[in-house]
Amino acid sequence: MKHLNEPSFRESVDLMFNRAVALMDLPPGLEEKIRVCNATYTVRFGVRLRGKIQTFTGYRSVHSEHMEPVKGGIRYALSVNQDEVEALAALMTYKCALVEAPFGGSKGGLCVDPREWDEHELESITRRFAYELIKRDLINPSQNVPAPDMGTGEREMAWIADQYRRMNTTDINARACVTGKPLNAGGIAGRVEATGRGVQYALREFFRHPEDMAAAGLSGSLDGKRVIVQGLGNVGYHAAKFLREEDGAVITGIIEHDGALYSDEGLDVEAVRAWIMKHGGVTGYPDATHTAEGAAVLEHECDILIPAAMEGVINMGNAERIKAALIIEAANGPVTAGADEVLRKKGTVIIPDMYANAGGVTVSYFEWVKNLSHIRFGRMGRRQEEARHQLIVDELERLDRHLGDAWVMSPDFKQKYLRGAGELELVRSGLDDTMRIAYQSMREVWHGREDVTDLRTAAYLVSINKVAASYRALGL
Repeated sequence: MKHLNEPSFRESVDLMFNRAVALMDLPPGLEEKIRVCNATYTVRFGVRLRGKIQTFTGYRSVHSEHMEPVKGGIRYALSVNQDEVEALAALMTYKCALVEAPFGGSKGGLCVDPREWDEHELESITRRFAYELIKRDLINPSQNVPAPDMGTGEREMAWIADQYRRMNTTDINARACVTGKPLNAGGIAGRVEATGRGVQYALREFFRHPEDMAAAGLSGSLDGKRVIVQGLGNVGYHAAKFLREEDGAVITGIIEHDGALYSDEGLDVEAVRAWIMKHGGVTGYPDATHTAEGAAVLEHECDILIPAAMEGVINMGNAERIKAALIIEAANGPVTAGADEVLRKKGTVIIPDMYANAGGVTVSYFEWVKNLSHIRFGRMGRRQEEARHQLIVDELERLDRHLGDAWVMSPDFKQKYLRGAGELELVRSGLDDTMRIAYQSMREVWHGREDVTDLRTAAYLVSINKVAASYRALGL
C-alpha cells in the first residue's frame, strides 16, 4: 500500500541528495549542476513482429559527464519510465564516485515484458533499440557503456555488442561498448555473481567493525545470523548463496513475486532457486512454510534483511513493522525516503544501495579495462608467480627432508601456496578491496561528524564531494 504523502522513487533520491547537500558548503551553482540530469533521450521505434509493426518506447539518460564514458544498466520492464530512469542514472553517478570507478552516471530502459516474447523476437527488439542508441553515440566505448539490469543479462549484452561492431567495423575497442557480456564474447570471470558478491563483501566489512555492529544492536560474526532475502533474481540469489555457504548465515526467508518461503532451520538456496527455475515461482516448494502474503515476511524477525528486487518495497506503509536490525539494499532504492526516516528513528542501520550494490559496476569497470587492454587478467603473471612460489616450496621441502620428524610442512600448504591467481581470483580480490575502501570512507564520515547519523548521508557526502572535485578540476 502506498501512502498519499509517499515520495516517488525520483523524489526519494532528490530528498536524500538534499539532506546531504544541506551539510556541505557547495556553491549553489555547482550543487544544481550535480543534481540535474544532463540529458534524457527517448526513442520510439517499430519492429515487425507476429505479422504487424509493434512500437516500443526506450530511454537512455545521462546524469553526469564529469567523467566519461558514462555507465549504467539497461532494464527491460513494463514499469520503465523517464522518472525512474533519471533517478537510477543519478544513483549511478554517486555509486561510481563512491567506489572510484572512473565513470559518469547513466541509465537506460525499455518498456517491454521480456517474458512475453520469444528469444528471436527479443533479439530483434534489442538490436533495434541498440541501433537507435548507437547511432546517437548513446552506446560507445568512450562515451556511454551500458550493462545488464532487471530483465536483461549476458545474452542481451552480446546482441548489443554485436550490433555495435556491425555499425563500427573499424573500432578496435568495439567490445568495450557494453559490459556484462558472456565470457566467450569478451566478458570477464565473476561478472554474473558480482553484485551479489559485493553484497557479501559489504556485510563482511560491516562485521569487521564492532562499533558499527553495536549501532545495529548486533554482535559476533555473520555466522548464524538470520537473513531474509526479498527477490531471488541474480543479485539476491548470489548474495544468499555466498552468505549461507561461506559465512554460515541462515537464510530464514525468501520472498518472491508469488509469495514467500519461511523456515527457522534455514532454506537451501540452491534448491529454492532450482524450484523457481522449473516452476516460475516459490509456490509448492516442499521443504518450507509457504505464504501467499510475501510482503508480510519482510516484517518477520531477522538480523539482516536484504531487499534485492524492486524500488520502494519498504515504504511508509510497512516501515514501522520492519524488525530487522540491519538492512542492506541490494536493489536500487528499495527503501523510500519516508521509510528511511521512520527506520532511522527506530535505530535500524541501513547499508545504502549506492554502496551495497556497487559490486556490479566495479566488476563492469574491470571488464571494460580488460576489453581496452585486449588481454585477460592474470595471463602474463600467473605462471611467473607460481614459479617464484615453487622456489620457496622447494627450499621448504629440502628443510623438511633435513629435519626429518622434527618438522613437517602442513599438508595443504603446498598446493594452496603454489596456485597463481587467475582472472576470477583477481576480480574477486579487486572487488573485495573496492568494497572495503568505499565502506571505510563512508564510516569515517558517519563516525567523524556530529551532524551525520547514518550511512546513507555519509555515502552521499563522500560521493558528492568527489563529483564536485571532478567538476572543479574541469574548470566548470
